[in-house]
Amino acid sequence: MQQQRIDKAIIAEQNAKLEANLQEDYQALGNKLARDNINIDEITSAAEKFQIAVPSWGTGTGGTRFARFPGEGEPRNIFEKLEDSAVINDLTQATERVSPHFPWDKVDDFSELKDASDALNLKWDSINSNTFQDQPGQEHSFKYGSLSNTSKDSRDLAIAHNLECIEWGQMLGSKTLTVWVGDGSNHPGQQHFQHAFERYLESMKEIYAGLPSDWEMHIEHKMFEPAFYSTIIQDWGSNILAAMELGPQAKSLVDLGHHAPNVNIEMIVSRLIQFKKLGGFHFNDSKYGDDDLDSGSLHPYQQFLIFNELVDAEHRNQAEFNPNYMLDQSHNVTDPIESLMNSAASVQRSYIAALLVDRNALTQYQADNDALMASNTLKKAFTTDVSPILEMARLRKGGAIDPIATYRASGYRSAVAKVRPNSGGNGSGIV
Repeated sequence: MQQQRIDKAIIAEQNAKLEANLQEDYQALGNKLARDNINIDEITSAAEKFQIAVPSWGTGTGGTRFARFPGEGEPRNIFEKLEDSAVINDLTQATERVSPHFPWDKVDDFSELKDASDALNLKWDSINSNTFQDQPGQEHSFKYGSLSNTSKDSRDLAIAHNLECIEWGQMLGSKTLTVWVGDGSNHPGQQHFQHAFERYLESMKEIYAGLPSDWEMHIEHKMFEPAFYSTIIQDWGSNILAAMELGPQAKSLVDLGHHAPNVNIEMIVSRLIQFKKLGGFHFNDSKYGDDDLDSGSLHPYQQFLIFNELVDAEHRNQAEFNPNYMLDQSHNVTDPIESLMNSAASVQRSYIAALLVDRNALTQYQADNDALMASNTLKKAFTTDVSPILEMARLRKGGAIDPIATYRASGYRSAVAKVRPNSGGNGSGIV
């Protein structure tokens, strides 16, 4: 199968138009940072090392609970999702890992899938299991839950699927299983809260026992949806309790859209770091709920404050700190490739800005209870335009100074549309 790519000559051609201005901007920012004893090349080196995974499902057009409108040339299978993921990485040089979702991305020959990812210079990130919907021909339903279902047959089916996901992940070279379930209730009295949680933990213990010794299990919490009265793992409290009950290989995953409005997510991150239970992130943004909007599109300062906690943990060499970063978004009205590139840069921007925080000054202001100057120390880093650093990092790694402009100049979307016929019509439901 011939893989779709963007010619490197196009990237070089587009970069040539912008490089002179970039060099000038980079020098100016370097001079400014030097006044604060910050070496811009060291920060740029950190930007070059930064990686965030792309979700396989994010390369397709998302939707709402009411309808989904197919996009031009959207991928029809995991192999075409990989092609789009490779384009994102070629241009951003920050997304070399792809996170698959099974059984959506299941194939008959996983060695063929591994060969395809190797050919595109892509690696595999966390394996996501799906027990929140019934599959064609499924014998026992997940309508009333999966790992916490009152039916042992349904629970056993959900356990078996997660164990299968581990096997498939081993074939691909992954080392993480992410478990999210939509289990919960819609009516008061429908479910016995404690008994449901007990069933969930019993099921998770069976999956945990199947983890290879060098793997982690990441538990994802969500306040609501599809269950709207209660969910089994509804917040970080239930999440960390479950992770502690299961063992050291179980950690908590933070999806930015899975919290109540105005919750202090950065403090949750700090708590999980403190107790060595931060597994990773699903980065997105939201206005009303779990909107899965582009990362940093609405709350860039919150995203920066989260990275302030992450960089602080790096700075202090926090024990057992090695979180996974992944995007988790649904693109309804934009080109998914463009949105994912935009989001990767946004998350990377927050990380780089957090590296500019004067940690010694911040620590002293905190010790002196100088609230204003502590806050201003953070804002000084946040308001610094680090675009030249991000652009230089991409240039030095062979990516695009301006990924979106280069992508549009390449005509990639029109080219793949010719070999990926539109699926036709619209359907209900999200991704």
